[in-house]
Amino acid sequence: MLRLLHGTKIDFIRYWRSAVIVTVAFVALGFGSAAVTGWYKYAIEFTGGTLLQLRFQQAPGIARVRATLERAGIPGAEIAQFGSPTEYTVRAQEEAQVAEQADGASGVARKIAGALEAEFGAGSFTIDRTEAVGPRVGAELRRGAIIAVLVSFLVTLGYLAWRFEWRFGVAAVIATAHDIIATLAFMKLLDLEISLTAIAALLTVIGYSLNDTIIIFDRVRENLRRNRREPLYDTLNRSVNETLPRSILTHGTTIAATLSLLLLAGEVIRPFAWIMTFGIFTGTFSSIYVASPILLWVESRWPRQGDARAAAQPARA
Repeated sequence: MLRLLHGTKIDFIRYWRSAVIVTVAFVALGFGSAAVTGWYKYAIEFTGGTLLQLRFQQAPGIARVRATLERAGIPGAEIAQFGSPTEYTVRAQEEAQVAEQADGASGVARKIAGALEAEFGAGSFTIDRTEAVGPRVGAELRRGAIIAVLVSFLVTLGYLAWRFEWRFGVAAVIATAHDIIATLAFMKLLDLEISLTAIAALLTVIGYSLNDTIIIFDRVRENLRRNRREPLYDTLNRSVNETLPRSILTHGTTIAATLSLLLLAGEVIRPFAWIMTFGIFTGTFSSIYVASPILLWVESRWPRQGDARAAAQPARA
């Protein structure tokens, strides 16, 4: 069996202060970019509206498409090139247009298609994808996405409190919160919109990060039983080093899959691939440099009865 970095004795925990600085700087940069690009964009499914993905036989030009739609009574539509010069997406998310969806989800889509056919001629383009969501459905999906993330937190805390103990659960939840905040900052840097695909990727990142944290914490628990006199600081470092070969192989194969999606799967799945690729890095980072130092701090503040190991070995600079 191939074993990489076997028998290492790296002092990971000593760099936790540098890790905090890197995290704070990255998050500040991500959310600070909102001053340039604006706040998050929400996809059709959350705001309500209409999305059409069009493939023209000849490139029509964004300005001409926009002028055509404005003459047809669809002002403010967001038009973007999608892939090749002949592929475009048209988003109609104005309040009046969203309100029309309540009367018929496909009404605005037919209006857009009719205006473009009148301008460019019948058969001059094909509609590859259509999404039409009413305002009520969009609000329900937005609420459901928030609930899904919050429930994942509660289930995580409950499971870890039962599987290990509450100290491990607190450390894992804080590490997971770090992953969510860092991923949102990453999405802002790339100006990725909030969509159901992005939420699915975010929940997958949470699960991936938790799995990595649980692997390390399980080894910590085993080592605590074997070496009851060893300082917790040393136990954490040893546990991370012992799981390092497994982490290298697991993360390497996973990132190969996400990079394949990123490079080859096309525009629709690309946001998912971006978030997952970043999630592998931030999940590994938080398991080592967030969850472990937090556990060390919690143990030093609220040590278990008869266990002074955490207090005996404070975090090093």
